[in-house]
Amino acid sequence: MWRCSPELAGRHTECVALDRLVDAVRAGESQALVLHGEPGVGKTALLEYLTGHAPGCTVMRAAGVQSEMQLAFAGLHQLCAPMLDRLEALPLPQRDALRTAFGMSAGQAPDRFLIGLAVLSLLSHVAEQQPLVCLVDDEQWLDHASAQGLAFAARRLGAESVGLVFAARVPSGDLAGLPDLVVRGLREADARALLDSVLTGPIDGRVRDQIVAETRGNPLALLELPKGLTLAELAGGFGLPGAVPLEGSIEESFRRRVSALPHQTQRLLLLAAADPTGDPALVWRAVGRFGIGADAAAPAADAGLAEFGTRVRFRHPLARSAAYRSAPVQDRQEAHRALAEVTDQRLDPDRRAWHRAQASPGPDKDIAAELERSAGRAQARGGLAAAAAFLKQAATLTLDPEQRAGRALAAAQAKIQAGVFDVARDLLAMAESGPLSDVQQASVDVMRARLAFNTSRGSDAAALLLKAARRLEPIDADLSRATYLDALLAAIFAGRLAGPGDDVMEVARAASAAPPPRRAPRAPDLLLDGTAAGLHVGYAAGVPILRSALAQFGAGMSVEEELRRMFLACITAIRTWDDDRWDVLSARYVQRARETGALGELPLALTARTYMLLFAGDLTAAASLTDELQAVKEATGSRLAPYGALGLAALRGDEAGAAVLVDATIEDVTRRGEGIGITFAEWANAVVNNGLGHYEKAAAAGRRATAYDKEPAALCWSLVELIEAAARCGMTETVTRAYRRLNEMTSAGGTDWALGAEARSHALMSQGDAAERLYRESIARFGKTRLRVDLARAHLLYGEWLRRERRRSEAREQLRTAHGMLEAMGVGAFAERARRELRATGETAHKRTPAAGRGELTAQEAQIARLARDGLSNPEIGTRLFISAHTVQYHLRKVFAKLGITSRSQLDRVLPGSPATVPRPG
Repeated sequence: MWRCSPELAGRHTECVALDRLVDAVRAGESQALVLHGEPGVGKTALLEYLTGHAPGCTVMRAAGVQSEMQLAFAGLHQLCAPMLDRLEALPLPQRDALRTAFGMSAGQAPDRFLIGLAVLSLLSHVAEQQPLVCLVDDEQWLDHASAQGLAFAARRLGAESVGLVFAARVPSGDLAGLPDLVVRGLREADARALLDSVLTGPIDGRVRDQIVAETRGNPLALLELPKGLTLAELAGGFGLPGAVPLEGSIEESFRRRVSALPHQTQRLLLLAAADPTGDPALVWRAVGRFGIGADAAAPAADAGLAEFGTRVRFRHPLARSAAYRSAPVQDRQEAHRALAEVTDQRLDPDRRAWHRAQASPGPDKDIAAELERSAGRAQARGGLAAAAAFLKQAATLTLDPEQRAGRALAAAQAKIQAGVFDVARDLLAMAESGPLSDVQQASVDVMRARLAFNTSRGSDAAALLLKAARRLEPIDADLSRATYLDALLAAIFAGRLAGPGDDVMEVARAASAAPPPRRAPRAPDLLLDGTAAGLHVGYAAGVPILRSALAQFGAGMSVEEELRRMFLACITAIRTWDDDRWDVLSARYVQRARETGALGELPLALTARTYMLLFAGDLTAAASLTDELQAVKEATGSRLAPYGALGLAALRGDEAGAAVLVDATIEDVTRRGEGIGITFAEWANAVVNNGLGHYEKAAAAGRRATAYDKEPAALCWSLVELIEAAARCGMTETVTRAYRRLNEMTSAGGTDWALGAEARSHALMSQGDAAERLYRESIARFGKTRLRVDLARAHLLYGEWLRRERRRSEAREQLRTAHGMLEAMGVGAFAERARRELRATGETAHKRTPAAGRGELTAQEAQIARLARDGLSNPEIGTRLFISAHTVQYHLRKVFAKLGITSRSQLDRVLPGSPATVPRPG
């Protein structure tokens, strides 16, 4: 049975909840919990209880420190430092990411989500030896990078025997959605008992009732407030603080106790409060500069304010705050100056720079330069928020207007990269208040455009990028061209929802007049020229340039630049009807994003690859990537529309599921200004209804999908669906107009994919021998491509035409082929359509029987089983799905039991479909 300390009186419910968490962790489960409540309510005491009531568990602790919020990964390093001897057990990208983040090695700034995955893996490895409980106090004061990494791990905990408990006044947004427990004030009877335990004499009953009422049962207030009052004041109530905020009341109590201490002890507490590390050696070195002896610590300990042992530890964060804020500004500056002087510049240059900045009474160019160097180191470790904070402080300490503006601009860029958009806007305003060069002013325009694009995926992003590109023309032609290319992509995303100046035709017209590159054109230059020409001059004008761009894509490009342009390259392959390039590029896109840990790019990469697999008829592989895409979105908080799920539902013929996705997607992208999403949603709507034979609905969706006709890539698929649906409805004029638009692209495209789509669509408009010739041509053309779904649908349309021509025997041959292909691929509605047509010819086609036992698996189990079947190791599966390898093994054991197998090699026998691995290009 648990026993509470006096400070935990009345906490039976909370202690039971913590006991259950420990029991679950010891039983092999993982648990996360967020304790939150007002200052002093007892959150830290509950963590102390957990420390002493976790038998058989390793307990690790960390705490957020308000003054350390600017130092990237400081909190994470606190927690993980004792575990770093396990780093070698982590997969190489995760190991390198953590080593770089902690300043243990140099390297490219790690992706913040790769850091989170590395933390998850590290906790899992430590827990293999003994169940692990991690306690994080004052989470609201963690640096942002640490909060993100720990929250990421908390969300992905599975079967690792890890408990992760946070305590916070108000939890940061990073912890949203995690299980929580509100810690409230004590009930009146418990509050009275706690107050009585610290009173040293009798007290008037009404005064006691008033204290209990005003503190609202806050344990720290009940313990601390009476300490600053005399017995006479308590007896009569004359010294009660009155109606002031509780946090202020407690801090004022601490402040009174600090002010009652000897001057030397006050100076010691100030130095300890100014140092967030709790390193006693550092504090005593600084204290020595003021001639303060070791005996100054005793009064602080006797007053219950701080202890100076193996670590410097304050009674409560409000005690630290009181010790710091009660000191005059000049004394604080002297404390920071002393700490800066005793901080090793080689081992801890960033904290030294921070202390120097706090010690400065005004602008100081040397300190500003040092802060700028600290920002560079923070950025190299992936601490974008820290880099921005250093740069912002550097700007504040800079007197020269030009330098000040430049540093504010750099800080704004770091804030945008870190996703802190409100502060970025303020820093841009600071930058614009000083003299800016033309390049810097253009950078301001680009950053404002990125803010618009990141916050609304539309709005005025393209217009702002266009403004920046024009400003850069006489200054830096290459940078101007890169910005024009960004503007084109932003305009393509905005599509039909573009605002004034954002329209893709306006952007293309301006981009057509961009200055020529200073060197031989590379793939990005050709993408710009070809895309602009295809939109501004006409589709055919852009095709040869775009084909050259795709042919040399990647040559002379860094991995970062390749990733930045890969999505547009995939769109270009679709625009030019080049399924081979689409296949190679989409595979490389996923590969590059995974290899580099560029999780920000991975959602788009997986989407591009998913659609290639869908059109190739590999719905099983596409489903696996769609599952992975959902895991990435959940892990990263990506707001990308569910494009992959839309296409999958449409081809499967899932009428209800597709309808829900279509409606939700249109609502979401309309709100965000991402017009391309409407085209995708209505295309999916047309596909599912064509499969079901609901041709009027399909035609209506096709008209909506093709209503915006300024972006050719968005029309390639939608026009084909509209023509099929409208032809079945006898909408001759609609068919003719749509075919004319399609023919403009397919004739210039000239690939087997383009000419196959053209022939199939033309056949629907034709009669007799002409129709038959076109159907056969369509089948022959698609047979040379990777597009198995289009080939099967060509067989289906030809078979339907033959049946109407009363050539039943020939119709059966085509319909059998179509049905077999569509059924095998899982293209459900079209397979059913082929089955109905076969039945009309007098032949019966039977549906395939699903694999036995398959339906027993949960969605996550099925996902893991598919990846294991495809040859991925447990760590590789864990990396894909953002879970630990231990959790993967846990789920595989359940999979084996449900499917009645004993090894991974047997998965191929019991799971349908072909492997879902992404092939390597070449």
